[in-house]
Amino acid sequence: MTGKIAIIGGGDGITLFKAAGVDAFPAPDGKKARELLRRAAGEYKIIFITEELARELGDFLKRFDEQPYPVILPIPSDKGGTGYGDELIKNAMERALGVDILSNNGKR
Repeated sequence: MTGKIAIIGGGDGITLFKAAGVDAFPAPDGKKARELLRRAAGEYKIIFITEELARELGDFLKRFDEQPYPVILPIPSDKGGTGYGDELIKNAMERALGVDILSNNGKR
């Protein structure tokens, strides 16, 4: 594993990543995404996954929480964001730091 980056997702949005040199793996559903993620986990350090698929694979993704690699980052799909990825990242940061540094309590 030498710092390779991949994306797993549905739709045309993943082709933009491919143009940027990221290995793109199309997954029409959670079953295919799980299979691809299993294979990619040993080869890639960073794996982006679209929020819709990440939500479907929530419990499966938890097995990667305690490992340094791969880092799995949910991102919005070409249909837009649902906020699920932000929620997962916020929770991971709270677990790691013990504090919510992303909350501004209504202040700017």
